[in-house]
Amino acid sequence: MVFSSLEFLFLFLPVFLTVYYIVPFRAKNLILLTGSLIFYGWGEPKYILLLLILSFTGYICCLAMEKTRENRLITRLVLILSLAVCLGALMYYKYFGFIVENLSRLSFFNIEINAPALPIGVSFFTFQILSCCIDVYWGRVKAEKSIIDFVCYVSMFPQLIAGPIVRFSDISRELHERTHSLDNFLNGASRLLIGIFKKVLIADRIGTLWTVIKAGDYGEMSVLTAWLGIICFTLQLYYDFSGYGDMAIGMGRMMGFNYLENFDYPLFSKSITEFWRRWHMSLSSWFRDYVYIPLGGNRCSKARHILNIFIVWGLTGIWHGASWNFLIWGLYYACLLAGEKYIWGKALKKLPSAVRHLYSVFIVVVGFGIFDLTGLGEILSYFKVLFFAGSNPLIDRAFLYNITNGGVILLMGIIFSAPLYRLYINRCQSIEKKGVKYALLFGDGVIRLVLFGAAVSFMVSSSYSPFLYFRF
Repeated sequence: MVFSSLEFLFLFLPVFLTVYYIVPFRAKNLILLTGSLIFYGWGEPKYILLLLILSFTGYICCLAMEKTRENRLITRLVLILSLAVCLGALMYYKYFGFIVENLSRLSFFNIEINAPALPIGVSFFTFQILSCCIDVYWGRVKAEKSIIDFVCYVSMFPQLIAGPIVRFSDISRELHERTHSLDNFLNGASRLLIGIFKKVLIADRIGTLWTVIKAGDYGEMSVLTAWLGIICFTLQLYYDFSGYGDMAIGMGRMMGFNYLENFDYPLFSKSITEFWRRWHMSLSSWFRDYVYIPLGGNRCSKARHILNIFIVWGLTGIWHGASWNFLIWGLYYACLLAGEKYIWGKALKKLPSAVRHLYSVFIVVVGFGIFDLTGLGEILSYFKVLFFAGSNPLIDRAFLYNITNGGVILLMGIIFSAPLYRLYINRCQSIEKKGVKYALLFGDGVIRLVLFGAAVSFMVSSSYSPFLYFRF
C-alpha cells in the first residue's frame, strides 16, 4: 500500500484515524502499532516477522546496555550484538545476492544461489534501531521500558518504508506525551495534501518522460533529449521522495508527532556541500553522527579526513542499493566534496550566486544519471550522448515531441523546486490585517483541495505507481 493510492486515502487512513482519536491516550500507541503492522503487512505480510524480530532484538539490547552500564565490556558486547543482528539482516536481504553474483564471475567460485527478495523499508527501520542502540550505549537517551512503545517507534507507518529516518531521541518524549489539537490535525492534513500534489501531479507525470527517454536507443538519441531525460529524472526523484516526506510529516503531525524535515529546497543549493545539507537530511545526518564523526570527522590530518569522506560516501552510495552504479555515485560525491573542501571551495564562494547555483545543479543532474542507469555499459553509452562523445545529433524530433507534451509539467517542476511557496506563506503570516491574512490562507487551502481533487482523478485513471525510494 502506498500513500498515493485510493485504498490508503479513502479506506485505511480514515478508519485508522477514527479509531486512533476515539481511544484514550494510553491506548493510542497500541492502535498506532497495530495500524502500522496492518499497513506493512498489506503488501509484505511475510516480512512482519523480520520487523518484529529486529525490533525485539533492539529493545532487549537497549535494556541490557542500560542495566550493564557499569560493566563496560558487557555493554560493548551487547552493542556489538545489536549491530551484528541489524547489519547482518541488512547485508543478507540487500547485498547477499550482489556479493554472490560478483563472486560467481571468478573461476574458482561457481555457485548459484537465489537472492532473497528485498523487504520494503529495511534500510530505514534497521537504521532507526541502530541509532537507538548506539544512542543508549553512548548515554544520549534512556532505554525504552515499554516493548509496545519501542516497536511503535520502529514501525510507525508514516515513515516506516521510505523515511525520514526518525531517531528515538527526537520522538521519545512524544511517545509518552504529545499534543492532539485541531490546529495540529489541520496543519498535518495540509502538509499531506502538498505531498500528494508533489507525488501524483508532478513526480509521476515527469517520470513518464524519463521512462520513455531511458527506453530509447542511445545510439540514435539527440544530446538535448539525453539532457532532458536526466533533468526529468532529477525532478521526478526530488518530488517523489520529498512528496513522500511531506506526507509522512503531515500524518505524523496529525497524530501529534513532529518529525524533522528531510528536504529544504536542495535544488537551489550553491555548492555540493550545501546540497547535502538540504537533500535527504535524515540520512546525511545519520552518517555524519554515527560514521563520519566516530571516524574522526575533520579533526584529523588532511589525508585521514579525505579517507573519512570516501568511507562515508562509499557507504552512502551502497546504502541506496546493491549495484555498482550506487557505489560509483557515492564516490563521485566523495571526490566533489573533498574537492570543495581542499581545492576549489574558496574560489567557488567568490563566484556570482547564479553561477554557483548552475554549478550545483549541473553536478547533481549528472550524478542522478549515474544513480539511475544501472549497468556500467549503459552509463557509458548514455554519457557519451550527454557530452558529445558520439555522432549523435544535437536535437531530434523526440526532443521536440517530449517538450511539446511535457513542457508545462516540466516548467512546474522547476518553478516549485524554488522556495517560492515558503516565501508566500511567510508573507501571509507577516500581514498584520487579520482579514487579509486569513483570506489569503483560506485561498491557499482551497487551492490545495482543488489540487487534491485533481490528484485523485489521476489516481483513478492511472496505473499503480510506487515511490522510487521503496527499492532502496
